[in-house]
Amino acid sequence: MKKKINIDGEQNVEVSKPIPCEKTPQEQLQIMEAYTKAHKDSEGMDKARREINCLKTIFPALFRSIENDDLLAGRLDFLPIGFGSVTSIGGVGHYCVFHKLRAFKTLLSTDEEKARVDVLYDYWQDHDTKSIYCQDVLTQDTTGRFIDCAYPFMATARLSGMMLNYKRLMNYGLEGLKTLISSKPQNEFLKCSYEAMELLQEVIQKEISLVQEAKKTADETRKKDLDLMEKDLVYICTNKPSTFHQALQLFWLYALCAGVINYGRMDDVLGPFLQHDLDTGVISEQEAYRYVRSLWKMIENRRTTVNGRIIVGGVGREHPKEADTFARICLKVCRDTRYVEPQFTLRFSKDTPQDIMDMAYDCIGSGATYPTLYNDDVNVDALMYGMRITREVAMQYVPFGCGEFVIQGKSVGTPNTLLNLLKLLNITLNKGIDPMDHKYKAGPVVIEDCSTFTTFEMLYDKYKELLAYYFDLSVEAQVHSYKVMNACVSFLYTSILMDDCIGRGKALLDGGVEILGGTNETYGNINASDALWAIKQLVYTEKKYTLSQLVEAMLHNFEGYENIRKDLLAQDKYGNDKKECDALANDLYEYVAKGIRQRGINHGLGYYLIVISNNQTNTDWGHQTSASLDGRKSGVFMNPANNPQGGAAKSGPTACLNSLATFQAKYHGGSVQNMKFTPRMFQQDRDKIKILFDTYFKKGGCQLMVTVVDHGVLEDAQKHPEKYPDLIVRVAGYSAVFVNLTKDIQDELLSRTLYD
Repeated sequence: MKKKINIDGEQNVEVSKPIPCEKTPQEQLQIMEAYTKAHKDSEGMDKARREINCLKTIFPALFRSIENDDLLAGRLDFLPIGFGSVTSIGGVGHYCVFHKLRAFKTLLSTDEEKARVDVLYDYWQDHDTKSIYCQDVLTQDTTGRFIDCAYPFMATARLSGMMLNYKRLMNYGLEGLKTLISSKPQNEFLKCSYEAMELLQEVIQKEISLVQEAKKTADETRKKDLDLMEKDLVYICTNKPSTFHQALQLFWLYALCAGVINYGRMDDVLGPFLQHDLDTGVISEQEAYRYVRSLWKMIENRRTTVNGRIIVGGVGREHPKEADTFARICLKVCRDTRYVEPQFTLRFSKDTPQDIMDMAYDCIGSGATYPTLYNDDVNVDALMYGMRITREVAMQYVPFGCGEFVIQGKSVGTPNTLLNLLKLLNITLNKGIDPMDHKYKAGPVVIEDCSTFTTFEMLYDKYKELLAYYFDLSVEAQVHSYKVMNACVSFLYTSILMDDCIGRGKALLDGGVEILGGTNETYGNINASDALWAIKQLVYTEKKYTLSQLVEAMLHNFEGYENIRKDLLAQDKYGNDKKECDALANDLYEYVAKGIRQRGINHGLGYYLIVISNNQTNTDWGHQTSASLDGRKSGVFMNPANNPQGGAAKSGPTACLNSLATFQAKYHGGSVQNMKFTPRMFQQDRDKIKILFDTYFKKGGCQLMVTVVDHGVLEDAQKHPEKYPDLIVRVAGYSAVFVNLTKDIQDELLSRTLYD
């Protein structure tokens, strides 16, 4: 009998402190018990029927009170047991977050209540969607769960990055969607989808009662906002929205029920409503600003860390003029709020209005870290190739999470697999054994002693052979995650607004979505290529050392081998516009990217692409990755995403950006580029900054994320955190308040070159 794998532990990056649940522990326990009972009583039923039965126990029960400055209704509590799409706010499908359930148990006062929690814990060990997946996929040597950084490869089950077709929601409204669903040949999925719309209408009725409760203690000024909120809730319950505020309200409540935490191209969805209201005098620009600012706060309060994407700008919008009106207000809100979420994103092209680009640079220069910049003139063509889609479809790309791409309303692209390229290189150099824990992790790949690699090509080929084995594991794990999730749930709310689940009468992962894709996060890619370059130069070109000597030094963490480490560090490094070094980095990148992509095609996925990603996994995985032959010591953070290792870029920002532009975007599904500038340079040398960025983007740069911070500020913030409660930094795929980060993450940020 296969040993049961325990997945009790952290399962996502959490930086922002969650807002405490409004319900008492006893109320929370009752809701979780009701959910569990519905799940148990629905055993043997169609998955959609089981799902809607469970959803009815948490909606509208989990919705919480209106807060004093809310201009939109819709705040939601999250419990250790429930239904969701992603681990950031719970889990996937029918979920139990076991370590949070154990923590919840400590809030209870009686033994009887604690015993009830134990019953729940035991039940969900066998029924949590992610647990079911992990029992199938995880191994003792090659494959760990996310986040278990002892392994070279991590796998998970989640439905990240869902960007819904909110235009359909606006065009139909809830009653219209019910009519659309009823018009199709009926099956259990469609019947339950209809009930999901009815349940959302119950949620709206609950929100109306919460607004009425808030009005009892409101002053006259506040009562005016609450009156509008109540009136618009009543309206959208049975009508499609006709005003900007109504559209905002309907979108937000739907997103909460769907459990999605990224929102997509909201400028094209909401812009026409905004422009109409401004043109007809329904609202002023200041009122529109207030509504958007309230939405920003609602998104920030969900505390999902790496998500909350709102995207504006770019080609392919149906209403570009109206959308730009919305974008301009968003830029003002972003500059003024400086929240870590939403991850505000600007897609731009050669046709983007100059004032919007100037506003974007002003916002970044203020220290907001937003907007992140995505180059449509590169990304659209790249995704046509990478995802095998038409230009019309590619123009609807949206980034999510830590930089991955999906097609709004049309594709699933969740990154359920992660590879540590540096750990795999170290395993190759050490006869298949991970130097960190001395366990064999090469699977069936036979790896000889490093002394047998008499040419660089022999070493490189063996490394590629091991990588290929892990590529196979990756695609199999990705595909299996969809099979497991699909067997358990229908993701009703998500399916309803994804093309073309309703038309096909099928759930999202059951053949309903038009493009079933995926992404594989890669880490340590630049450390690996820098190490390969150093090996090539010192062993095979200069013949200064044997490979065995370098590996011996590596295995001893360079203690007693300081001269070797000095020579390794002195070699050319990616990020300095060194052509041959960058070419090797690109060769490794293309081998990994093409290998992953082809395996996705072979397994029937619409696309399966690497994402050169980063959240803080480069640091966490670095802690459990041994010393490497780029000169990095054991346990030290790895390079962030597509950027050089901290301290390696020494030739200025132009050289760094030239290296970053080396990789062709068509082979990946998202890549993160981070840079730091001082306020002096970013403000006083703005024209030079624009030329620098324009040149980078024209040379093929696909994306850029910028932190503007002064010399010594981060160092001082480490020592005196109380002085910097609002200092925002770009970690990589997400922004964070610097003082909320752990010291190791702070140290990695400090290691990055600051350009002045």
